[in-house]
Amino acid sequence: MSTMTRTNDSVVVVRGEQEVFRRAGRLFENASEITCAANDLAGWGWRQGGDGETFAYAPRPDARVRKLFRSSALLDPGWDARIAAIRAQPGDAEIRVTTEEVNETIIIDGRVAILAGDRRMGERGYSILTLPDTVHGVASLFESAWRSATDLDVYDAEIAGIRMLAPRVLDLLGSGVKDEAAARMLGLSVRTYRRRVAELMTALGADSRFQAGVRARELGLV
Repeated sequence: MSTMTRTNDSVVVVRGEQEVFRRAGRLFENASEITCAANDLAGWGWRQGGDGETFAYAPRPDARVRKLFRSSALLDPGWDARIAAIRAQPGDAEIRVTTEEVNETIIIDGRVAILAGDRRMGERGYSILTLPDTVHGVASLFESAWRSATDLDVYDAEIAGIRMLAPRVLDLLGSGVKDEAAARMLGLSVRTYRRRVAELMTALGADSRFQAGVRARELGLV
């Protein structure tokens, strides 16, 4: 069951996507600008509630929509379907990719910010902010991340090879297979294999192979 906690007049904390849409659905429908940042496909991956109600919003055809994803999201098996759904919506969404962790945020017309929180008992918490100074601060963080991010098509082309090999590379890393043997199994030179591993670590935001494995398990990639 969705719940709501009013902390003050400018911050409302709710649990569950249904409550978010009950409070902000009209804002999504009428917005002229929507910005969104997500670390993975679970962030803002609203599709259906437990009662079968659809939560996915369709922006106005003339709305400016910008979506920022962390690079590890591209390794998710559902990535291609998600991007196809985004691009099928009215208007042309601008999509960029960052290798840094982002604050999972939606900003509507620079007036309302929705921050994703923890997940408890199957429902995620959301903070809906309306205080102008606070929303401006959140928007400034987004703009900074957006400026340093890479256009999706450019980034996708750069890691096309690792996207294809990622499941097998992760499996080999998890199995403790030595680089020489792993490269041989994949039909790559050792140098190329190590480069692919390094690219995969970057995409996962990992500083070590062990951390890459942990991150991959968190994302359900292995």
